[in-house]
Amino acid sequence: MLGPMSNPSRFDRGHTDDLVSFLKASPTPYHAVANAAERLEKAGFQQVAETDAWEGGSGGRYVLRGGAIIAWYVPEGATAVTPFRIVGAHTDSPNLRVKPIPDTGSVGWRQIAVEIYGGALLNTWLDRDLGLAGRLTLRDGSTHLVNVDRPLLRVPQLAIHLDRQANDGLKLDRQRHMTPVWGLGEPHEGDLMAFLADEAGLRAADIAGWDLMVHSVEPPARLGRDRELLAAPRLDNLLSVHAATAALVAVAERDRENGGGLSYIPVLAAFDHEENGSQSDTGAEGPLLGRVLERSVLARGGGPEDRARAYAGSVCMSSDTGHAVHPNYPERHEPGHHPLPNGGPILKVNVNQRYATDGTGRAIFAAACERAEVPWQSFVSNNAMPCGTTIGPITAARHGITTVDIGVAILSMHSARELCGADDPHLLANTLVAFLEG
Repeated sequence: MLGPMSNPSRFDRGHTDDLVSFLKASPTPYHAVANAAERLEKAGFQQVAETDAWEGGSGGRYVLRGGAIIAWYVPEGATAVTPFRIVGAHTDSPNLRVKPIPDTGSVGWRQIAVEIYGGALLNTWLDRDLGLAGRLTLRDGSTHLVNVDRPLLRVPQLAIHLDRQANDGLKLDRQRHMTPVWGLGEPHEGDLMAFLADEAGLRAADIAGWDLMVHSVEPPARLGRDRELLAAPRLDNLLSVHAATAALVAVAERDRENGGGLSYIPVLAAFDHEENGSQSDTGAEGPLLGRVLERSVLARGGGPEDRARAYAGSVCMSSDTGHAVHPNYPERHEPGHHPLPNGGPILKVNVNQRYATDGTGRAIFAAACERAEVPWQSFVSNNAMPCGTTIGPITAARHGITTVDIGVAILSMHSARELCGADDPHLLANTLVAFLEG
């Protein structure tokens, strides 16, 4: 945890340096939640198993499930009807993921078969040094994280001499053109698992399953004349996961230092699978968040009526990246709304409920920014362009909780390497502290 600034702000640019470390250590959702959990444990949070009975006393707790983490802090004096303040985010990013039969190849090249995950910007994965990371599941049911964070794979682009029209409109076949190479020779079944078992100190025969994905090994970097920009992978949406984790720790620490006083239960809810619809047991459309919140109420002696009252007073701030105005394509943006990096977090609005923000949510967000002394911006899509969506509408509809969609403005969304303002991560974290404190 980074040290406090003068109130009400708590984080400065050192927070962005810490974000860089978090991004480098989190090439997959599984690594991201493990790193978030480690930070929470250092702040006194305790992991609770979903199969155990839960206690209702004060303190910080968290639940891990695959690539998702739910963490919450129960302040002294909280009752069964104490409402929640939730920051929602997601841990996954578009990328290339290893297929069930990974060892493949063609015309003397050894390759790894991959499947496209989410809405990846495919051309950004070409001619880039790639590592491989993820989760290995053993025959005894245990899981092990693995991270080969060095140049291992590459998706080679066809030379312009063999595709003279490449600069007039590159077209990539997702099946034929996106298979990375990792050596020469004939492919052999079991090659990849043998390699990863050696990397992880395991026996290849013990590996029964895997969830593996490639990542760019180029580290995050500040850029620009004044180094006011940050280029990095997985800003969408580990930037929000990192900020929410830091904010939850800060709120819990301040409440303990002040001897209590929080009137809400602050919650971090970082889900997996947002990039492909959130329909999984670790996605926002699954039952995980609802069950955790309900069990928290029950652990404090509540029942269905108390749960309904707690939910009615709760608010969720869905934090995800949004589009900064692009200097080369300004016509693609709404003319009256041009969010810029380092202009503070953005309020995301769509009247067709692609975002969950309404007037009440706007007021809650504006109050948090005012309290944190943070500037903010508005984002709305050009009427002629389709609008993306987030976990916000899903959370609002599934749990009946007031939800507002916010985030940080970035360029190159869904690229293997995205771009944000170097100040925006700590401006977001300060806003989330003010929101969680109510």
